[in-house]
Amino acid sequence: MKRDVLEKMTALITAAFGLVAALAWNEAIKAFFVKFMGTSDTLWGMLLYAIIVTLIAVFVTLQLAKATTKAEKKEE
Repeated sequence: MKRDVLEKMTALITAAFGLVAALAWNEAIKAFFVKFMGTSDTLWGMLLYAIIVTLIAVFVTLQLAKATTKAEKKEE
């Protein structure tokens, strides 16, 4: 039981740090847009922000999937 609790706590803490990192990146990207586009309150600014963040997320996810596949093949 103690091991299960430790595993769950580790997973929860890791997820919490991931959320904090995501929020930090969110604020950094918003600040970038404000600096270079003037404001992030416009509809076009918010749409552009959402599109760029989505594209980055897809790119990173695909790269991680490729790296995982490559690592799994090396283990075999």
